[in-house]
Amino acid sequence: MESELVPLTGRAGFLVRICVQNRGEREITLAVRPQALPGHPRLVELAAWDFMPPRAGEDEAVPLAENAWENREVRATLLAQGCGRQIVPPQARCTCRAAIVLTRAGEAAEEGELAQWQKETEDAWQRRLRLADAGIPQVKSEVPGLAAYYNRSLISGLVCLWENADYVTQPFPATSGMDGGSICCYPWDVAGYSARTLVMLLGGKTLDFLKQMLRSGIDSRICMSLDGKGQGWCGYSYSMWSLMHLYWTILTMTGTGWELFDEILALFQAEEARLPEWEDLKDYGRQHNLLEMRTCGYEYIVPSPNAERAWCFDRFADLAERLGREGAAAWRDKAERIRASIRKNLWDPQAKWFRCLHPDGCAETVYSIQMYDALRMGACDDAMTEALLDRLVDGKFLGDYGVSSVSAEDALHYEWNDPDWSGGGSYSGEGPELAEALWKIGRDGLAWDVLRRHFWLGTMAPYIPQEHYCDRPFMPENKRANIIAGVTGLQAILFGLAGFETSLEGTLSAAPRALDGRYEVHGFRHRGHTVDLTVDGDRMTVTLDGEQLYAGRRQRVEIL
Repeated sequence: MESELVPLTGRAGFLVRICVQNRGEREITLAVRPQALPGHPRLVELAAWDFMPPRAGEDEAVPLAENAWENREVRATLLAQGCGRQIVPPQARCTCRAAIVLTRAGEAAEEGELAQWQKETEDAWQRRLRLADAGIPQVKSEVPGLAAYYNRSLISGLVCLWENADYVTQPFPATSGMDGGSICCYPWDVAGYSARTLVMLLGGKTLDFLKQMLRSGIDSRICMSLDGKGQGWCGYSYSMWSLMHLYWTILTMTGTGWELFDEILALFQAEEARLPEWEDLKDYGRQHNLLEMRTCGYEYIVPSPNAERAWCFDRFADLAERLGREGAAAWRDKAERIRASIRKNLWDPQAKWFRCLHPDGCAETVYSIQMYDALRMGACDDAMTEALLDRLVDGKFLGDYGVSSVSAEDALHYEWNDPDWSGGGSYSGEGPELAEALWKIGRDGLAWDVLRRHFWLGTMAPYIPQEHYCDRPFMPENKRANIIAGVTGLQAILFGLAGFETSLEGTLSAAPRALDGRYEVHGFRHRGHTVDLTVDGDRMTVTLDGEQLYAGRRQRVEIL
């Protein structure tokens, strides 16, 4: 017997397809009798889809007619086709379908062929796959696990694109949603971790999505709902950097969006004015505004997101120079002062690690993976870099199945119950992002060692989840089943391993790294051009728009 659960496109409901094969030598009699427990359905406004799924209604749906139930808000109808008594000959198969459809109270369910409804959903998924084909390169490799992990990373992003005529954007890139939670947009997930994949998938629509986030008041709210309204508390510490990162990605990958410069700058400057500052470093407050660890410590004046602020100032300087605007020199100076202050005030040379400064003058050392963002943002000198990398070993930040958000050596802050940011595993975007950062600084072997530990997800997980453990191939059952930041895996492969790099001037280059095995990237698209890349040991080939551009020793190649 095979069973398949199918969400219905264009209808509120789902369908179950059951296929039974008679593997015996004589006919059998089969009858499938679907039963439904309608529970407490309710109508939920779009703004109610937040991090947690909306609660059930207060009123239980009671029988209205055969296979129909209703309360004050919702009617639930059970439809079945092919489920009656039937004879199944030897080696033959039979298929039956049952669907639950929700309508408003007093409204009858639509009649139709359930097989056709299933086909409509399958057709919608095929359109989604064609969207991926048009924007996302294909990766092939003889290296075990690489291509499977890349494909699982891509699928994890595709299932986070939600489509409905009532949503504020088409499609709506949600943080997750397979289990009903996080069908909303958190900038850190969608724009911080996933921006490059979003641009490759949505193209010009990504700019429309950014504009809608700005209209929602995302600078004063933590996330945007399906109807475009801001939700939650104000001023999440990573939101401003995430918006700037998405904006920069749109500019470099599509060349559009210059008209938003003043608006983005004004939001950034308002954030700068709102937060208290000491020695060029911002105080981001308590845990709820930062990593939301289950233990305290990573609070107030911290390396990240202060290092991200320096990155933002540099990017504004780049844009100002390109636009002929004033302020570039001052912004570059501010960026360097932030990085210098991080090195002077937050680095502990005895511990060879960063510390967090509290308002009462207390300094606390937290061995958090977030410290590697200071490395990624260029805030570390050579000695600091070496000290950070020394802890990327088994028993500290590395486990057989990924990375730990808090080093196992940190007995004060490490705990088992929250892999997300408190240890024992990590948020699913962190490991691949770390691997990409290591490739960018030339630590190729370590980068590959970090990334390969995640390859079990390519075959053992249906989607990359919100977080997973690093000491065993498993994920917490009480957390989101999928996450859009799962696409950081494919980004690490394209922009770290394959070394693609875009610029504000519209150029494209590739500086691929070697593996113990061949890998190929087919169909990397950039501003109307298509690039194919093959890397085999120390040899590489680059094809541009079907014509060979380079073949020879592996090196950095300017493509466009």
